[in-house]
Parts: sequence; C-alpha cells; structure tokens
Amino acid sequence: MAVCLLFVFSALLEYAAVNFVSRQHKELLRFRRHPKKSKVAVVDLNKTRGEECKKQLDAEFGDDRSTFIQCDVSNGDSLRGAFQSTVDQFGRLDIVINNAGINNEKNWEKTIQVNLTSVINGTYLALEHMSKEHGKEGGTIINVSSMAAFLHSPHQPVYTATKHGVIGFTRVMADASSQSDYGVRINVLCPAFVDTPLLHSVEQEENMGKFVKFKDDFKRSMNKFGVLQPSMIAEGMMRLITDTSLNGAVMKITCSKGIHFHTYEPMSA
Repeated sequence: MAVCLLFVFSALLEYAAVNFVSRQHKELLRFRRHPKKSKVAVVDLNKTRGEECKKQLDAEFGDDRSTFIQCDVSNGDSLRGAFQSTVDQFGRLDIVINNAGINNEKNWEKTIQVNLTSVINGTYLALEHMSKEHGKEGGTIINVSSMAAFLHSPHQPVYTATKHGVIGFTRVMADASSQSDYGVRINVLCPAFVDTPLLHSVEQEENMGKFVKFKDDFKRSMNKFGVLQPSMIAEGMMRLITDTSLNGAVMKITCSKGIHFHTYEPMSA
C-alpha cells in the first residue's frame, strides 16, 4: 500500500523546511512496512526553497518519491489544486500536515488567512480525500499551532489569536471525526520557539507594525524558554502519526519538558 504524506508550508525558509520534511519522510520510511512505496508532497509558496527541498529528498530517496507544488495557501482554489495534484500524482492521501504560518501584525488579515483559514481549508480538503464518509480509507491530520496559545504576550496579538483558533478547531473536528466515524485522527502540535527565520520576523517593523516596540520582551521570553531545533518538531509529528490512540490531542513541545500533552479540566455545570 502506498503511503502519501502532504506537508503544507508557507513561512519556513530553506533550513527548516528541508529538515522538517527530510527527517519526517525518513522516519516515515523506517516506520512503514513497504518503505519503497512511500511518497511525500511538499506545498509552499516559495518556489526556490520548495525545489531545494525536493532536490534533497530526491538525492536520498529517488526522484519518484516526492513532489513540490507551489501554492498560495491563503487562496482556497490554489490550496484545493495542490491537494488534487498530489492525489493525481500519487493516487491517494494518508497523512496531511497543515504547517503554514506567518507572523505579521501589520497585515493582520493576511496572518488570519494563512495561520487559521488555510488550516481550516486544509483540514476540510484532507477529509475529502481521506474520510470514510467520502469512501476513502482514513488517515491522519496534524495541525500546527504554537505555545503562543498558552503564553500570551504583547508583541503578537493576532498571531496568538490564530493559534488559539487552530487548537479549538482541531479539537472539535477530532470529536466530529470520532463520532461520525471518518476514520481520520486529527491532532494539534504546539511548539515553543523554534529555530526558523519566522522567529526573527518580530524584529522587523514591516511585519510587526506598532507592536515592534515589544521586540525586547519577545527576546527575553525566548532567552527564558530556549529555542527548539526543527528535528524536535519532526519527532513530535512522528509520534502523532504513529500513535493510533491519539485523536484530539494537544501536543506541546518545549525545551524544559520536551514532548508532552496538555490536559483540560472536565467542564462542569
């Protein structure tokens, strides 16, 4: 059985994107019984880094195992086309990782489109191609949020709001999948500060607008909590993929505690 993995990016530059995908694909190949049939599609707006990512994957796994699809995730038609292109090329989808994200408080509407709306669209499109409700065989969705959803600070209000939204949406969709027997597990991953260029966008007025004045507060938080390497995020993703007991899980990844899960108190009347 072919196993097809689709990554949706938008803000990770060369180092992070290549490491996320290469590590994730490598671990997937080791996990699956028939590794030679595993496939991966990388979706990103930046053509240069997407092609470089595919080049590195080709060098290790062969040029028929991966594809790069250029896509503006904030455009619903473009994102739908990326999903369809993946299925047309590889025949199916098994795993979808919605990892698109930007940090732009000046153009905050764009931040909502990329960080939240595209995750919602990506989840619905993934269900169209994987849900038993549509005659498919099931699968796994990972939506990427952030520890910003748990640690509020003055420098990124809209970014924080979108990451809260990703968690709420994912948990509700996981319930819907379970109760409707979609056969699709839907989980959310919340990393702390990660060593990618996105981390440094808070220093730029063109991204942060009036909130750039809080950049020193951000740096103090970063120094306090530390910075994760992308490989740690890939490890968390693999756990969400391979642990079939997880649905609606909120995984946190921090320097101090590593990979762990958020627990919610039961709601009382």
